[in-house]
Amino acid sequence: MDNSIIFAVGGVILGLIIGFIIAKTLEKNNASKLVKEAKKNADLILKEANSEGESVKKDKILQAKEKFLELKAEHEKVILSRDKKMAEAEKRTRDKESQISNELSKSTKLNQSLEDKVKDYNHRLDVYEKKQEELDKLHKNQVQQLEVISSLSAEEAKEQLVESLKGEAKNDAMAYIQSSLEEAKLTAEQDAKKIIINTIQRIGTEEAVDNCVSVFNIESDDVKGRIIGREGRNIRAIEAATGVEIIVDDTPEAIILSCFDSVRREIARLSLHKLVTDGRIHPARIEEVVKKTQKQIEQEIIEVGKRTVIDLGIHNLHPELIKMVGRMKYRSSYGQNLLQHSREVAKLCGVMAAELGLNPKLAKRAGLLHDIGKVPDAEADMETPHAILGMQWAEKFGEKDEVCNAIGAHHDEIEMKSLLAPIIQVCDAISGARPGARRQVLDSYIQRLKDLEDIAFGFAGVKKAYAIQAGRELRVIVESEKVDDQKAADLSFSISQKVQTDMTYPGQVKVTVIRETRAVNIAK
Repeated sequence: MDNSIIFAVGGVILGLIIGFIIAKTLEKNNASKLVKEAKKNADLILKEANSEGESVKKDKILQAKEKFLELKAEHEKVILSRDKKMAEAEKRTRDKESQISNELSKSTKLNQSLEDKVKDYNHRLDVYEKKQEELDKLHKNQVQQLEVISSLSAEEAKEQLVESLKGEAKNDAMAYIQSSLEEAKLTAEQDAKKIIINTIQRIGTEEAVDNCVSVFNIESDDVKGRIIGREGRNIRAIEAATGVEIIVDDTPEAIILSCFDSVRREIARLSLHKLVTDGRIHPARIEEVVKKTQKQIEQEIIEVGKRTVIDLGIHNLHPELIKMVGRMKYRSSYGQNLLQHSREVAKLCGVMAAELGLNPKLAKRAGLLHDIGKVPDAEADMETPHAILGMQWAEKFGEKDEVCNAIGAHHDEIEMKSLLAPIIQVCDAISGARPGARRQVLDSYIQRLKDLEDIAFGFAGVKKAYAIQAGRELRVIVESEKVDDQKAADLSFSISQKVQTDMTYPGQVKVTVIRETRAVNIAK
């Protein structure tokens, strides 16, 4: 039993050993096959890798060659550009060298010419000094000969000459004084009227009725009672709030506002218009409306000043001066609106300055501001002449010295120091003297034209007479039957002499006498 078990176990072990040996043999054969296949695959991979490497190498070499060619072309371009710039620089250098050599030659020629001129001048100077010495000798000889001939020394002759000159100068001075006195007599009355009227305009007393009264029109007389109020309380409230005297009389559908200050008069007029339109008229409402109207007028004054400055092309004007320009709208001078007058003067100054080659903008500025002294804020300012006051304000608000001097000197109250000052003075006179600009000037202008025509009608044979060209020409038409050609010439001379002796007028008056002969026949 035991032997059989041992044999069985030994057989199993022997079988296992034989199976292991067979398995190892089979495994070794398989491994060798796998190694061979792996070597074949490796050889194939190496061949493929070598072929791909060769192709990549060729591509890289081609790319490197192309890159090299591109870099070479760019380098050549840079070199060409540098060469071109260097050639241009060399050309400019050569040109400058030639220019400098030309200038040096010119300067050498000029120096030579200057030296020649200096030599010539020195030679002439020597000749002049010699001639001067000869002339002095001749003068002394002539003086000595004159002293011998006249039996007078040079000092005695000088004394006699001085005495005769003194006599002539004294006679001339007396004649000049006499003419000055006569001129002063002729202009004294006119200057006095001008000063008085100017004072009335600036102070604004009750004598200047035309410039101190406004008329407020109403729809019906029933409104008058509402404006007056119970026991006159409304009208007293309006007068107290505005400082304007309100006159209610029998004039139908009208109320008169009287005040020397046209701004306060305008405030009162606008306030009355608002109260009548609104219908609520009582003291509290009156004060409220007047305050609102005052603010409205102040704003309107500023807007008017700004518009005026913009229209005239004036820049960088101080706000206070702009406000003063706006206030000119409510001032008048000799019946002429001050703002319109100042605008006209500014435009005239601009044109005249441009014609004379001066600064037209500066002239416009001075022309616009020349009368700002006529709109004083305080009562103390009224004691200063308006030209000086305007100059002080212009200096205070940073205007240029030329403008300030032109403002202060346009009435000859200070010395004129620039060309702007006479331009302002002339343009101010042109604006004020233009026919129709001012009431006083218009009346005297019309009367002068009538007087011219009356002088012509005072001669025999005159049929018609016309004063034309603002009184600068008198055209006379005579009757051909009574006045012949010779008498026409004599008549022209006689009328011109009569005008010259009997009238005062600016400039000249041309007298033209026309004699016309007509022969008329009718063909039937």
